[in-house]
Amino acid sequence: MKLLIIDDEIIIREGLSTVIKWEENGFTLLQPAASAEEALMRIPLEKPDIIMTDIRMTGKTGLDLAREVKQDFPDTEIVILSGYEEFAYAQQAMREGISDYLLKTSRPGDIMAAAMRAQKRIIEKRAAEAHQTAFRSKLLERMLVGDSPVSDQEVENILLYYPELRMASEWESLELWLVTSEVNLTVSSEEEQALGVLGNKLRQSLDCAILDWNGGWLFIFRSNQSGAMRRVKASVEHAERILDCRLFATSGSIAANVRELRGALRSAEQATTFRFLAGESKLIRYDDIKNRKGMRTVCSQEEEASLTSVLRSKDREKLDAWIQSTLAYVKQDPEATPGSMKSYLHSFLVAGFRWLERAAASVSQSVQELHQLESLDLNELAKRPAEVMGSILYSIMSQYDELSGDRNSAIAKTIAYIREHLDQSLTLSQVAAYVHMNPNYFSELFKRETGKNYIEFVTEARIEWAIRLLRETPAKVSEIAKRVGYEDMKHFNRMFKRYTGETPSYFRDRGQ
Repeated sequence: MKLLIIDDEIIIREGLSTVIKWEENGFTLLQPAASAEEALMRIPLEKPDIIMTDIRMTGKTGLDLAREVKQDFPDTEIVILSGYEEFAYAQQAMREGISDYLLKTSRPGDIMAAAMRAQKRIIEKRAAEAHQTAFRSKLLERMLVGDSPVSDQEVENILLYYPELRMASEWESLELWLVTSEVNLTVSSEEEQALGVLGNKLRQSLDCAILDWNGGWLFIFRSNQSGAMRRVKASVEHAERILDCRLFATSGSIAANVRELRGALRSAEQATTFRFLAGESKLIRYDDIKNRKGMRTVCSQEEEASLTSVLRSKDREKLDAWIQSTLAYVKQDPEATPGSMKSYLHSFLVAGFRWLERAAASVSQSVQELHQLESLDLNELAKRPAEVMGSILYSIMSQYDELSGDRNSAIAKTIAYIREHLDQSLTLSQVAAYVHMNPNYFSELFKRETGKNYIEFVTEARIEWAIRLLRETPAKVSEIAKRVGYEDMKHFNRMFKRYTGETPSYFRDRGQ
């Protein structure tokens, strides 16, 4: 628990700071302040739980300080330390909400006892507030998420604990705003305290109920309060700065009474699905989107051709630009809804994969299954369209790259296989099956990539191997013929002479 000492006499500040063992008793002693003015600048940042201050100081008095602190931080405990044993000061101090009044001549034990009493009051008050807040919140939460009709008694109980929801005339209604984050929030104790102060300020300026709600908040307030929207927006922006993340607020349908808040919450949740379509807007009203009809749900042939042209280019930067352009088009459609947007974007993904299948079939190959497309959660496509579209279309582009751009690698794989199996049967159909290609297409591709037809290449590879064996080993010519895949010696001699101009025996004798 943080404690701040304020006194314009340095000897008093240092004495109170060093003589009393604050840390041993559970207090964090902040750097003492030399004036009320200095303290008032520091208090919003350092947020002390307990303040010990002199009354008479140069500039503002301790009572002036107490008045201002209690206005902005009503839960702060303030203990007055005075050199003046006058009842009038004590009376005024109590009117300003001072917790305790001591003389500077008090013993250290008495000063610590006053601090401990203040600490106890804070702990008890926080516990009571937490219990009360939890009870109130649960009461309203059960009504909002329930399915059974809301009874008159439930309404009365809610209005008892939330008098700010009680409407004074038939001209008033209730507005419900749901504030959510793009990420799951993990709030530190300091951030939670800052948000609590922000909530208190909002309640003071706008008569409203605030509930923690699924990692965000619910604001419920009576309509016709001047500047209500401005205050809600300012609070959302302030919370964004505290949490360092983007928040999004959506209003539900107008509720004529407490019972209709349940429907207002459902419509606010529906409006939240428009987060992507809202663009940079932080606030969106359900009434502004409830009548949207939905955009078209299937891409046109021209749009499909545009996508396949980008995929064929194998240029990721072009694909990124295409995705951004497509999503910008979706946002600009005044009738777009999350559901119609999901269908529209999904049609591109399906079209891209079918194009990939056709491209693979044209070269007698198959493609890997796109598990991202099969297991795709369409809600994710609505929440993170750029990421989801990019992931799946990058995969399609990568597979196409393997089909078209890596034909040389398939031929390189073929050549390696041939050289490793020269001593075996190597029919064209057998090798084409090894690289998963149609034999006719394989034959054409092999000739185009190597400049030789398949039979010529295999024969030349066998003769080259035979030449190395003749030069480097003492093996008989008949043994070498078998090792390079020739069972018929006459055929081997004929092929060898065609490629070298000499018989195998003459070649070896001349080489030696």
